[in-house]
Amino acid sequence: MSPNDSVEPTGNQPSRRDLLRTGALGVAAGLGGVALSGGAAEAAQPAEPQRIKGREKPMVNVPFEGFDRVRVGLIGLGNRGSDQALRWGAVSTVTAVCDIRPEQVAQTIRQLREQGLQDREPVGYSGGEEDYLNLVRRDDVDLIYIATPWEWHHPQAKAAMEHGKHVAVELPIAPRLDDIWDLVRTSERTGKHCMLMENVNYFRPEMQMFNLARAGHLGELQHGSGGYVHDLRWPYLFGGAYHPEHWRRRWQTRMNAAHYPMHGLGPVAACLDINRGDRFEELIAVASQPKALALFREEDPRVGPDHSAWDDDPYISGDRKTVFVQTARGRFIRVEHDVNSPHPYTRETTLTGTRGSIELDNARVYLESLGHTDHSWRTGSAFSSILAQHDHWLWPALQRLADQYGGHGGGDFVAIFRLIQLMRLGMTPDIDVYDSAAWCSVIPLSHESLKGRGFRPVKVPDFTRGHWREARPTFDRSRPDDPWLEDV
Repeated sequence: MSPNDSVEPTGNQPSRRDLLRTGALGVAAGLGGVALSGGAAEAAQPAEPQRIKGREKPMVNVPFEGFDRVRVGLIGLGNRGSDQALRWGAVSTVTAVCDIRPEQVAQTIRQLREQGLQDREPVGYSGGEEDYLNLVRRDDVDLIYIATPWEWHHPQAKAAMEHGKHVAVELPIAPRLDDIWDLVRTSERTGKHCMLMENVNYFRPEMQMFNLARAGHLGELQHGSGGYVHDLRWPYLFGGAYHPEHWRRRWQTRMNAAHYPMHGLGPVAACLDINRGDRFEELIAVASQPKALALFREEDPRVGPDHSAWDDDPYISGDRKTVFVQTARGRFIRVEHDVNSPHPYTRETTLTGTRGSIELDNARVYLESLGHTDHSWRTGSAFSSILAQHDHWLWPALQRLADQYGGHGGGDFVAIFRLIQLMRLGMTPDIDVYDSAAWCSVIPLSHESLKGRGFRPVKVPDFTRGHWREARPTFDRSRPDDPWLEDV
């Protein structure tokens, strides 16, 4: 462990008695109990492969090697990847970029050159779907960033690690359980980190909520909610904002699942010390019928008779999915996902403990620990003032650059800076392969739960294979000594 990786006890860490008790009672407290399943069926239990002795080693508390300057290769320069390229260029050396479209590669190289922060022009790869393999074989790349369609995340991340690179993947690391497990085991076999680029964990309100919880103002945390509710029908699912135009929409023909819940789930899971004293143990999912996409295709005049949507298989993914995740310590998270219905954007982020509650999307808080006893939410300036008192050090330190490089109010830049900082200083990741696997497992496991008539409890694998009981740092580390910050 790096000297910068000090582990300090938090108010949410379980006692030894808690861990012994929940180890015995965890199943009884799970969602597969009589109240939900009627005792008629046991929860499905995914296989948890054993580590191969001498070949696979835990990645818990494994620091980065330390780098003078991190060299990055970018794979996928579409809607997301091209937007992120300049942020990577601001804090690292982008040595290579890859996309199946030569014009995207040329445009990204030109933008990085015009930015004036690179020592040299990156090498471009656009020779077809397998050309990324030539990028990951380079010896001047330390980190691979992947922003391609979901079906490519697993093979590209695996190839990156097998060629000695750390890898940061846009959501999700993989949509299928076998592939998630394979990335965990590849990370353990190669000793390279595989991290979900969950930018919302670095948004300012979410980091303030994390610190508020760490300060004990919510008391003992009991439950929370988070997810992704965002009407994507136009332009994202039907309007050509993605390339290929159909790639994200057609996942709705393949799985009835909460496809993309991690934006809200990640920050709440971090507050609940998931994989650091607690873990996801079991989940159960419910879904509405799949109506909205077929109706939109039929009625919206922008979807003409030659549109690719008419070649889609039937949409099988319900418009709204709600998933209840029970933890080993008897807490739960309500996960929401809906990208099909007319609905204003929300991540449904809430957190409740024995001393109060906070709702980020509604911008309101109620804390007995601060004398709130009149059954009235604190909103407006009162809400903002409370959160401001728990600001994370990253935001004041990076405010100017976050404003300059932007991305969801600067949160994208902060997330990228922080990963590069951890790599430079030889620290451990804030979000590691086990966090990434647990959060993304909600996708395939919700699909499993929704098979047949639904309401089917499903066990969540322990991707850490026992290490979740160990306290270790995440977003709670203090500001490290970093010469780079002195010039900001």
